[in-house]
Amino acid sequence: MTKKDPYAALRIKEFNIFLLVRFVLVFGWSMQFIVIEWQVYSLTKDPLSLGIIGLMEIIPAFSMALFAGHIVDQNEKRNLLALCIAAFSLISLGLFLLTWPKIVADWSTNIILYSIYALVFFGGFLRSFFGPTIFSLVALIVPKKIYPNAATWNSSTWQMASVLGPAFGGFSISWLGVHWSLCIIFGLVLLSLFILFNIKRKPILNPKIGEPVIQSLKEGVRFVFKTKAILGAMTLDMIAVLFGGAIALLPIFAQDILKVGSEGFGVLRAAPAVGAFITMLVTAYIPISKNAGMKLLAAVFGFGVCIIVFGLSSIFWISVLALFFSGMTDGVSMVIRQTILQIKTPDHMRGRVSSVNSMFVGSSNELGAFESGLTAKLMGTVTAVVFGGTMTLITAVTTGLVSPSFRKLDLTKDLEAHENDA
Repeated sequence: MTKKDPYAALRIKEFNIFLLVRFVLVFGWSMQFIVIEWQVYSLTKDPLSLGIIGLMEIIPAFSMALFAGHIVDQNEKRNLLALCIAAFSLISLGLFLLTWPKIVADWSTNIILYSIYALVFFGGFLRSFFGPTIFSLVALIVPKKIYPNAATWNSSTWQMASVLGPAFGGFSISWLGVHWSLCIIFGLVLLSLFILFNIKRKPILNPKIGEPVIQSLKEGVRFVFKTKAILGAMTLDMIAVLFGGAIALLPIFAQDILKVGSEGFGVLRAAPAVGAFITMLVTAYIPISKNAGMKLLAAVFGFGVCIIVFGLSSIFWISVLALFFSGMTDGVSMVIRQTILQIKTPDHMRGRVSSVNSMFVGSSNELGAFESGLTAKLMGTVTAVVFGGTMTLITAVTTGLVSPSFRKLDLTKDLEAHENDA
């Protein structure tokens, strides 16, 4: 067996181009999301309005997820991603126009608010295609034996963009205002589209082109529920994200509890991604495949503790540290889950399996945002965050007690098999 190379995937030119596309796109997307959060809360001063942002995205994303996976498996991935980015640019343009001083002066607050929700809804529709397309495209760029390494760098790039996007967004709101911040985002989306065309079109590996939609969707769902490692990781992460969605309430903490303004908001929003990014850099050198089940359970438990500490803190630096460590534990979960998905999913089913994953985990981010907004409205902001963290702790402990097979999950042999794959 050859010596493991932590930079194996980075030695592939097209993979580096792909990472650049993803960085620019995620930087713009994450920046846009917090600018929207800031604007909506500034307009309404209602925590439920932040939850509605998540709800507006989850409805189309969840509803379209399986169908999107089918479409991805049936079509060429590079051009499909280009189409998604082009459509996303229209959303960014629309948000930029909605904050134009002339429109803000002439339109009522409710019309502007509902228009923002409508664009977020369209974004949720697009997001159902983004995840499966990106997941499938990576597998066509790198060889199977370095899937885990590619997954680590792919996730690390996502986290880096998630660090810098929100941080820059917070400062940009202060320096340039919401309107011109959204103009920058529009430019970034167009830049990612331009860079993408440096990647060549890829073959379609699905042997069942033209397969009936219902039959295709059933096959994808059946595979996920039959593969216990995938199902267990998805379920655990989904519940943790659902009840640990304190991130959605950060505008309230920044403006009303910690009183740190838009700059502090950017720091708070970036802190979890900094922690996750550090975790992913470490895992490029120190794999965490051995005893993966116990490590995943411990990570989710630690995540819950961090969320509780954040909810109870009234000191800015303690809040930042709590979010930082929540990101580190979440990074462990992400690396393990992505490794499981990459090594256990056949090429011709990647779109559908990724879509099911987005229903479990991706959509739970937005549903978690709605849950956080609703519970904050009913219980109060601090109580809602502590409640979410407590539910996460209960989930981790319960899963560990009732599922011995998950506690014993170990990915070492699977990774060795793929590394030796011709």
